[in-house]
Amino acid sequence: MLPEGLSFATRFDKVTGSAIREIFKVLARPNMISFAGGNPSLDALPDEACAKIAEEVLSSDGKRILQYGATEGYPPFLESLIEYLNKSYSFKADKSTVLPTTGSTAGMELICKAMLNPGDTVLVESPTFLGNMQTLNLYQANLVPIASDDEGVIPEEVEKAAQEHHPKLFYVIPNFQNPSGRTLSLERRKSIAQLAKKYGFLVLEDDPYRDLRYSGEHLPTIKEFDEEGYVVYMGSFSKIVSPGLRVGYLVAQQDILRKCAIGKQGTDLHTPNLNQAIVDQFLRRELLAPHIESILPGYRVKMEAMLRELETFPEGTRYTRPEGGLFLFVEMPEGFNATKLFDKAVENGVAYVPGTFFYPDGGHHNTLRLNFSGSTLEQIKEGMGILRTLFAENMA
Repeated sequence: MLPEGLSFATRFDKVTGSAIREIFKVLARPNMISFAGGNPSLDALPDEACAKIAEEVLSSDGKRILQYGATEGYPPFLESLIEYLNKSYSFKADKSTVLPTTGSTAGMELICKAMLNPGDTVLVESPTFLGNMQTLNLYQANLVPIASDDEGVIPEEVEKAAQEHHPKLFYVIPNFQNPSGRTLSLERRKSIAQLAKKYGFLVLEDDPYRDLRYSGEHLPTIKEFDEEGYVVYMGSFSKIVSPGLRVGYLVAQQDILRKCAIGKQGTDLHTPNLNQAIVDQFLRRELLAPHIESILPGYRVKMEAMLRELETFPEGTRYTRPEGGLFLFVEMPEGFNATKLFDKAVENGVAYVPGTFFYPDGGHHNTLRLNFSGSTLEQIKEGMGILRTLFAENMA
């Protein structure tokens, strides 16, 4: 209860944070098997390499690193990041179009700050990442859900919504989508870039999982089909180096990027120099590619183990079979309520995220998201066994 006479900003009216709060409470419990988070495996975190790099960069450039830095980025990192982007993608990256951010989450916030007024319409996949839905709600956007199928978001539905709602933005996760694990097909990527130009909306392409591919071929980004600056690409090193370092980046048309840089000055001034310097050395020393290569087999084995367990779930259980990423999405038969069962699952020592939290309009209580990366193979077998029994006992 607030002290008398005080009131919260109305921007918080649609944001409770309850799902995230409950998840973190659960993760803190001893012996909890959690399929609820989105954390990289502890085995995938290069702590020794980061410790060595941190010591070396502080010895060689410590005064600059420990001082305030430029909002536009720690100069060596900006240089190596641009080189990395130009080698990895066919879109053009330079100092006028690239901005380091404090994780891609901060990039999302900066785009909202630069582009959205209260009441502006934003198209979002249904389901979509709940964390960035909260950011959009804090900026008082009008969220319009767009249906997806096994090939990702449906362009015809995007066009229909564009004609009806005249959106300012469209938020999309093209690779191994959170929460569904789906990958947007090549033709649909081209279509979305074309629709953005045709109807004059900005596409926010959030792509933190791209390099976590266990099968199939890499696809071009939506940004690579963007000829006039209608697509903002949001990348991150959180899932491929370290989420704790909080280093991401935006690639955007220069006027948009300039506005984001001004907004960043009031948000965090600059992304921590030391964190940028560590990722810079990962790029300069060509450590990133072999590190990614070393973590993929372990993730693949865990995903396959969880998929095998799902094959034994009650009849009518449907689930995605991603080619990469960190998540599986499960749809139980109609009448099943994964939201209500969450507390009982936790009592039995297993946590997941009810799928309803990923839908802008709620509902879909028969769905849930499972993460495999943060658990051991033994925990996957034990935890999925507990869920299988619990779900079977509670089928409608």
